[in-house]
Amino acid sequence: MSVLIKINWGNKLQLVQAEPGEILSNILRANGPFDLPCGGKSVCRRCRVRAKGGLSALTDIELESFSHSEIKSGTRLACLTRAEGDVEIFVEDKAALAIMDQGASFDFSADPLFSEYGVTADIGTTTVCMRLYGLSGLVGGLSVKNPQTAFGADVMSRIEHYLNGNGEDLANAIRTALSDMSAGLAAKAGIDAKQISAAVLTGNTTMLYLLTGSSPKSLSRAPFNADRLFGEFTDAKALFPGLDENASVYLPRCMSAFVGADITMALLASGLCDGAETGLLVDIGTNAEIALWHREKLFVCSAAAGPAFEGSGLSSGVYGIDGAVDHVWLENGAARYSTINNKTPVGICGSGIADALAVILDAEIIDETGAFNDDGLFRIADTVSVNQKDVRKLQLSKSAVRAGMETLLRTADIGWGDIKVIFIAGGFGSFLNLNSAARIGLLPSEALPRARVIGNAALAGASMLLQNRAQIEKSRRIAELSRTVQLDRNPVFSELYVDWMMFEP
Repeated sequence: MSVLIKINWGNKLQLVQAEPGEILSNILRANGPFDLPCGGKSVCRRCRVRAKGGLSALTDIELESFSHSEIKSGTRLACLTRAEGDVEIFVEDKAALAIMDQGASFDFSADPLFSEYGVTADIGTTTVCMRLYGLSGLVGGLSVKNPQTAFGADVMSRIEHYLNGNGEDLANAIRTALSDMSAGLAAKAGIDAKQISAAVLTGNTTMLYLLTGSSPKSLSRAPFNADRLFGEFTDAKALFPGLDENASVYLPRCMSAFVGADITMALLASGLCDGAETGLLVDIGTNAEIALWHREKLFVCSAAAGPAFEGSGLSSGVYGIDGAVDHVWLENGAARYSTINNKTPVGICGSGIADALAVILDAEIIDETGAFNDDGLFRIADTVSVNQKDVRKLQLSKSAVRAGMETLLRTADIGWGDIKVIFIAGGFGSFLNLNSAARIGLLPSEALPRARVIGNAALAGASMLLQNRAQIEKSRRIAELSRTVQLDRNPVFSELYVDWMMFEP
């Protein structure tokens, strides 16, 4: 006798029949696109769904992986859960970039900035993510490559382009992208973009400067003091054409020249500054922005990690596109891998790179200095490999992030044992295998039990603010609490940067 399975694919409901005892991942893959990065080996723990009904008991792996609130909400690993009776499954809409089940708090009453529809966007150095909201909640979302990457992969190269007379081109590139994204989301939702009456746009300080056409000259040279920290409403007509003619855009408050509104929003979403517990938040991107909350003091810094962990500048590196190798492991001495949406491999993205480094360290293909012990190449697939130059670039990125975290801890005169929670945010962090991160020295292994991946927390915080205007004042207070620790010419950071160049767990 078959059982009834209700599958909620975002806004679409599908009813199917299955045999009793069938694994949820098999049911989902047979009826729609569903990622199973490690092939169902329960290694990656990325096949999370919410489910209720006649389910098999929670496994030890799930009990170790989920928080109490996640277990209470019905979070399960599809590759380990069986349908013993009728079941309803809720599958995350990957396009919507929703992270509510990854730790961000959305417990607030609605008091939106918009009348019918509003949008939020996180303007990252590499990727732009957007969500469309209505009065009943999330409508849809998408992400695109930041078109400003044509002017350089990092913020300093774009600042240089602006100062060389290309400011208008930089501004037009991102403004056009925002308009195109909102128009696409509106069309998909069956509405007119002019029904969108408010937007919250977050990003690092440089991204907001370039969006608004503000000269980033103050960000280009010591002492690197931003002359504009935002936290303001502005007219949508210039920045965001295509919306309601009376639409307003809110640009959240930045903290300093290189710790932007994205971290203000991430802290808002994480709730880190709401309690007394000492905690760390790290957003690993082209700029690694780090925040430490300790005894009601907020220390922040920005480390120039570069784009290597986002796949840029590596021999086989790609962004998180279909066919990107997103996880790597060894099986019977051979490299095995998964790709995004199970497509033919076209390159390797950040999460796959971290795994690959961990694998070649474990297999002693490279030593702790990063030097290859053989021909200087680790082949993952026919067209995907990691070479010596790639390893060196990754060493620089890894060392910058770890040294930045360690510098904040020393500033507060505490150790890793004092940290009660570590929030890992950002696109790369969303899919990072924490064990791989520890193996390469990006995170200390002792801290892994306290680490929580919260995805694009900057976008989550912006979404909270869009839906409740009281969050504006709360986010402003968070930004004003911050004390930026400068890493340039910082002897502690310089010492730690050299120390953590080694691949030591």
